Amino acid sequence: MRLVLVLGIVGRILRLFSIAFTVPFLLALWDKQTGQAVHFASGGLVALMVGSFLVRNLSVSVSFRRAEALAVVSGTWLVIAASAAVPYVLSGLPPVDAFFESMSGFTTTGATILTDWEHSRAFFLWRAMTQWFGGVGVLALFVVVLPHLGVGGRQLFFAEASSAPSESIAPKIRDTAVRLWVLYLFLTVFEMVSLFFWAGMPLYDSLCHALTTMPAGGFSPNPESLMGYANATAFPNYDPVMGEWIITGFMVLSGMSFPLLWIALSRRPGEPIRDGEFRFYIGAILAGSAGVAWLLASGLPTGTDFRTGAFQCASLISSTGYASTDYNLWGDSPRTLLILLMLIGGCAGSAAGGAKAVRNLLSLKFLYRELTRVLHPRAVIPLRYKSNSIPEAIQRAVLTVVALYLIGYIFVGSLLVLLGANFEEAFSASLACLGNIGPGFGEVGPMGSFAGFNAAQKLLLTAAMWFGRLEIVSVLALLHPDVLKKICWRGTSLTEG
Repeated sequence: MRLVLVLGIVGRILRLFSIAFTVPFLLALWDKQTGQAVHFASGGLVALMVGSFLVRNLSVSVSFRRAEALAVVSGTWLVIAASAAVPYVLSGLPPVDAFFESMSGFTTTGATILTDWEHSRAFFLWRAMTQWFGGVGVLALFVVVLPHLGVGGRQLFFAEASSAPSESIAPKIRDTAVRLWVLYLFLTVFEMVSLFFWAGMPLYDSLCHALTTMPAGGFSPNPESLMGYANATAFPNYDPVMGEWIITGFMVLSGMSFPLLWIALSRRPGEPIRDGEFRFYIGAILAGSAGVAWLLASGLPTGTDFRTGAFQCASLISSTGYASTDYNLWGDSPRTLLILLMLIGGCAGSAAGGAKAVRNLLSLKFLYRELTRVLHPRAVIPLRYKSNSIPEAIQRAVLTVVALYLIGYIFVGSLLVLLGANFEEAFSASLACLGNIGPGFGEVGPMGSFAGFNAAQKLLLTAAMWFGRLEIVSVLALLHPDVLKKICWRGTSLTEG
């Protein structure tokens, strides 16, 4: 793995990313927040200088290797999250907290350490923008700005996508990236317009929520998430019923496969119904919503119960993390259903976190096949998905990722407990951060904060968000001895001589 190539590509992306600081900078100037404007100008300048330094030795004619593609994806998240944390530090957050908040944004997790919400509009817009860039938009941007297509480019693009069978919407990865970018932007604008005109949400708040819904992020400028907008005194023109249904619909879309959604919108509207993963995903939302509504009502559910159940189920299965109510106050039964939905996750090819619904679906098919073999040991039972037999290599990849997530939840939760965290909050935070969901239960619930963790625990959870966003195996692969012993600067191993 050639470090000069990896650092050069990361530097090029970071240099391009420095332009993003212009938006909150201009908003701060508009609001006459000169100090905040200086913070974002400083952040943009740091990103530009560091990016230019890293890119100085890059040769554009070099082709990628697989390990280098994974290193670019992994390294970009670290470097961009660090650079985006600069305005947070200058705004008064401790460096560890600032890095946590920034990583939570770019991994579209939505966990926050904020307890003081007296910040400028530019500050909260920047939080929303980090999530927007951290979703499908960043993946598309990576592929658009990288000229290396073919196998290397496809490996880079799918370094964060599912290794399970998925739709192909274009013969060239560049075309695919541009189409996903257009779809992502269109849905973001459409949600903002819908919230503003149909639900009566203020324009700034509509923009922030649109920027954080489509990447399945969940950052809200309101400390009480969507529940805070039900205050008729503070938001007299807002219709909470319409607003919650609009956001519920877009949260469902954010957890859906974007390639599949593109196909449905452009060519075959009925394609999602024929997709097994989508049926599994929608079925889980409908079943969970009905179950939560029934348990909340303790009898025949009302329309409010259904709306609340649908909102929270869509929010947590898609890993968005919004809250229209404090579900910490619910009983154990409805909260258990929410945990099951967290574990199922959104579709592969979406902005959702976690192991993804298709992997869980294929794991269940695998378990059913193995149970059948107990009764019929000589039977030849291929594992099928979309009428195609799944190769053994993909089966192993699917089961590996699912197993890594389950082990990861236990490992991170156990470490948090050993570092002094409360048992319930530790394992709740582990699921919330490694699964890129955001809120958990207890003190880290929808109305809470991760501020109560100490610095070591926050760094562990920051790493968990990074590992989870890259589906764990992508980072672990870089630590394999075969990769480490081949690390070099240009072409000569660092271990030689």
